[in-house]
Amino acid sequence: APFRNAGGVTRTIKFCPGPWHENKGAACEERERVDLFPFATVIRFDQMINAQHLLKGARWQASSNCDARPEGAFPELIVVHCVSLPEGEFGTGLPAALFCNALNCDAHPSFEDLRGLHVSPHLMIDRGGAIDQFVAFDQRAWHAGISSWQGRRQCNDFSIGIELEGTPEVPFTEPQYQTLITVCGDLLQRYPSLSANAIVGHLEIAPGRKQDPGGGFDWPRVLTRVFSRQQTNTAATS
Repeated sequence: APFRNAGGVTRTIKFCPGPWHENKGAACEERERVDLFPFATVIRFDQMINAQHLLKGARWQASSNCDARPEGAFPELIVVHCVSLPEGEFGTGLPAALFCNALNCDAHPSFEDLRGLHVSPHLMIDRGGAIDQFVAFDQRAWHAGISSWQGRRQCNDFSIGIELEGTPEVPFTEPQYQTLITVCGDLLQRYPSLSANAIVGHLEIAPGRKQDPGGGFDWPRVLTRVFSRQQTNTAATS
């Protein structure tokens, strides 16, 4: 089962089969996701994220698909997405081109729907675990679209978006999981407003419209490892 109860708080989400552009109107299966750790912990500043809200070690590719967060808004949610262009093809460099408004939409028939689209996550993790950053974490990246989390709409206002190069149907790689876990730990250390319980998939904030990162994503592994690091750092500063 993709979501196993390990004694935490259970959240029901909808998983819609098939590629995102084919699942309109399709029956969505309800599945349970377990929030293992239903609380937030305030911990220390992490030097992996600098004063400009950029992740050290990430390749910077500035995107204009962002703006200032609303007054008083700060990161409270991490949203995990997946992307590949063309769909199912990896290592093309085209997702980064899309995020930087440099994609040639005439290059592939499937890109027609992307014409005029302005989107970007904060980070993208490729199949080898390398990271590109497109938007500083204190800025609002345009990644979530129409969305809602715990009754709050407009998730872009208070979230950080992370794209994994992949599709919901293809397993993610070991380097991607390792990098994602490390990055989430860095983010939780830098921004006390975040917690291991506030890491979700795009499908959870846009059910029926999105399905990434997919039903096969290893949520128990990611949440357990991130929480373990959060506990370790909390103990070290207490």
